Amino acid sequence: MTTNAALKPSRVVIIGMGAVGTTTGYTLMLRQRSSELVFVDVNHDKATGEMLDMNHGLPFTGGVKVWAGDYSDCKDADIIIITAGASQKPGETRIDLLKKNASIFKDIIDRITEVNSHGILLIATNPVDILSYTSWKQSGWPASRVIGSGTLLDSARFRYLIGKNKGIDPRSIHAHIIGEHGDSEVPVWSLANVAGTDLELDEETQQEIFNSTKNAAYEIINAKGATSYAIALALDRIVAAILGNEGSVLNVSTLLEDYNGVSDVYLGVPCVVDRHGVREILPLPLNETEKTAFQASANKLKEQIAGLE
Repeated sequence: MTTNAALKPSRVVIIGMGAVGTTTGYTLMLRQRSSELVFVDVNHDKATGEMLDMNHGLPFTGGVKVWAGDYSDCKDADIIIITAGASQKPGETRIDLLKKNASIFKDIIDRITEVNSHGILLIATNPVDILSYTSWKQSGWPASRVIGSGTLLDSARFRYLIGKNKGIDPRSIHAHIIGEHGDSEVPVWSLANVAGTDLELDEETQQEIFNSTKNAAYEIINAKGATSYAIALALDRIVAAILGNEGSVLNVSTLLEDYNGVSDVYLGVPCVVDRHGVREILPLPLNETEKTAFQASANKLKEQIAGLE
């Protein structure tokens, strides 16, 4: 829990209590990230059931007030996490979800901004980069306070798979996936290292690791229907960085302006995240192949955004 929670309650609202929202709520409760945790869902009974189930565990954890609420509870929220929307089905890409979820988001953002003008929007619904961009546009909030989960999870998958190959703790692997959280994401092999030393992976192994990273969500969805645990941990990590004012470097999705030749689009890149949201975007010295792929990723998303207008 944040150190000042006893003086000023910190509130996190989760909108959408599907697999991701519920697992995120449970993770935040277990780790006591905020003093208040509110669940909002179009199916209020579902939100109530999840709230009751978690509340019954509070004697084992303590420290968090959890309730099922509505959009009025966003008024005093420090962070509003949006996981609502149509879920990705087997065989469906994240981009396939776009038109369905864009219309859902229009109503959600309007209802949030009616009561809150100071919080941070944390978007997790896919396609996350485009929905983060449209949320920023519609909210009228500074881009620093509208954040997408971006390629934080992709980078974690990437680091896990590299670590598994090398027999090294993934927390000691320094490697980035940037660009779209999706099929056009870009592995930054040129900067990947362990304690500053080269990974010494041949091109075939690199491609196998990247393919496994890129296709991880599809594999999980085909096997169990939805991703939930790792994305919940990624969202928890972002919440911790914000409420703890950490200044942590996380690969979240944010508005880019002249970043390796890319402007006016949300993409996942390393950012310094603190109590104000995205404090700073860190430049990555990409090689020409990576830069070209990154620009192609941006152009792909821009085309999709243009199709919504």
